[in-house]
Amino acid sequence: MATSIHSLNLILSSAGETELFGYTIGRLLHRGEVLALIGELGAGKTALVRGIVAGLDAPAASVTSPTFLIVHEYQGRLPIVHIDWYRLQRLEETESIGLADYLTEETVVAIEWADRFPQLLPEDRLEVEIAHRTRTTRRARVEARGPRSRLLLARIRKMIRPVPQSARPRLRDARKTSPR
Repeated sequence: MATSIHSLNLILSSAGETELFGYTIGRLLHRGEVLALIGELGAGKTALVRGIVAGLDAPAASVTSPTFLIVHEYQGRLPIVHIDWYRLQRLEETESIGLADYLTEETVVAIEWADRFPQLLPEDRLEVEIAHRTRTTRRARVEARGPRSRLLLARIRKMIRPVPQSARPRLRDARKTSPR
């Protein structure tokens, strides 16, 4: 699968690398950006969010899957709302979480199981699909859907460097690199 300027494919070799990728995204987020997270159970969506929350300078240790509560809010350099649609079966059930109240210019929103109700997602969003490759490795496909998310993807690309002996992109440790 070819990577276009509006998408990026990565191999994440461990849960730690998934969190590091999330951390990289978190360091680069701006207010009002939406992340649509897609993947089967155990693919690493919550690990990715844990990294994103850490990248926003919020307490990542408190990040758990909001499957039963549906919504978790974290405060770091930007507020982030972590939503999980796993248990929701009908569109009407989504009304109780007040999604529209979170989709503002002030808040970052990360939605797990975003593919369950694509009609509720804003047109401009960064989709991150994570899939199992092996027991420990994952494939991540990142796709920008709209002008704001294309700018976010461009910022992410700047944090990725190729490894000469490998055909796959590697993550820079964003904890040591300024996002600017």
